[in-house]
Amino acid sequence: MTAEAMEARPRSGEDPSTGRPDGTPSGQWGQRPLRIALLSYKGNPYCGGQGVYVRHLSRELVRLGHTVEVIGAQPYPVLDAVDGEGHGDADGDGPGRLSLTPLPSLDLYREPDPFRTPARDEFRDWVDALEVATMWTGGFPEPLTFSLRARRHLRSRRGAFDVIHDNQTLGYGQLGDLGAPLVTTVHHPITVDRRLEIDAAAGWKRRASVRRWYAFTRMQKRVARRLPSIITVSGSSRREIIDHLDVRAGRVHVVPIGADTDLFTPDPSVAEVPGRIVTTSSADVPLKGLVHLIDALAKLRTEHPDAHLVVVGKRAEDGPVARAIERYGLDGAVEFVKGVSDSALVDLIRSAQIACVPSLYEGFSLPAAEAMATGTPLVATTGGAIPEVAGPDGETCLAVPPGDPGALATALGRLLDDGQLRTRLGAAGRARVLDRFTWARAAEGTVEHYRTAIARAHTGRGGAPAAPTGTGRSTAVAARGINR
Repeated sequence: MTAEAMEARPRSGEDPSTGRPDGTPSGQWGQRPLRIALLSYKGNPYCGGQGVYVRHLSRELVRLGHTVEVIGAQPYPVLDAVDGEGHGDADGDGPGRLSLTPLPSLDLYREPDPFRTPARDEFRDWVDALEVATMWTGGFPEPLTFSLRARRHLRSRRGAFDVIHDNQTLGYGQLGDLGAPLVTTVHHPITVDRRLEIDAAAGWKRRASVRRWYAFTRMQKRVARRLPSIITVSGSSRREIIDHLDVRAGRVHVVPIGADTDLFTPDPSVAEVPGRIVTTSSADVPLKGLVHLIDALAKLRTEHPDAHLVVVGKRAEDGPVARAIERYGLDGAVEFVKGVSDSALVDLIRSAQIACVPSLYEGFSLPAAEAMATGTPLVATTGGAIPEVAGPDGETCLAVPPGDPGALATALGRLLDDGQLRTRLGAAGRARVLDRFTWARAAEGTVEHYRTAIARAHTGRGGAPAAPTGTGRSTAVAARGINR
């Protein structure tokens, strides 16, 4: 029997900080392997946390003996092979199966032609027309349109899954009977991103554009309030979900995620590059705080001229970061890399003297956990859930207030000057990740919530929320909701 199956036994009570469910079921639902549909409307594991989550969680669920079918849209999730996959028996001994079922969108934001208008023969149905119309009017359609396609797909396969796990789609299509109990992960409310971008917008036209783009957050709030079970990744995110999305506290449970500690490991054979600072920023958006790190780097280089920054992410040709690099003359001191392999990414982090997370807010911060797992000392802000991951200032990291370039520069300079401090923080950071933040632990905690959702559905408690029935009514709700 797997370790996860041995742990699946009746429990009572729930600690909101750990998310352990009340009444974890016993009997057949507490023992046997599960058939899991894992939904992902965006699955790129190299750009953004949602794809990373799907990739690593699905692998660990399979290692526990479960069968996982990832159902996703472009960019399609990248899934890991699991040794011995497909040979688990009915008792759950050995790994289960992992597969990917494409549920294609029109891929309107693909490179090199984002915001494209599809050819006439690309349109398949009314959902495609809705997707294009929403884009044309400045909105972001994918959460809604993916949920409608997923609803249709899941209903056509009723009985194929024991549980459905949605990864932050929160679309109208997920209301009602999908053929199996629904568990939803919300990494953090996108309303936080919306607020930060509006605050940073220059002029009323830009603010209006941001509001239009984030119109889908109204839908996500309505959907979240009607869901029976939400998993999130930190206590900070749990509080934001309760406050921003008006979800009842008893429905939101914390299951921390983590680093791939088999991949992100220290390696003394990788040479440390003097002055190298590494950070991850998937987009030039205010939430990531990259512009503040650029400001800090300019200050830092007055005393540490060899200090330089490597950004894992795409370089924006225009925007606050590009303008700051030009203003300070830092073209030769800031490098952007993207599309690197896992091994190259790990070696890049190992080669840095410091890893930095300058975000104004994070629902968890995978980059912090991954850097700590390699033993690279961390400078991080106290935005959102970052302190929950990075730990106490001076013990496992150096912590600074978000949005403060001066404090960032001081902390970075302190670490560059003190090799013993770097060594101590690096070792303590790795120990913290191994103790608290691994994908194996995340999978075990997630399965507990699957089993609780299944048991409640079978006993008539906390079943699927009601939703309009009939194609015409669903179409009208979907079309109106994204534009409100």
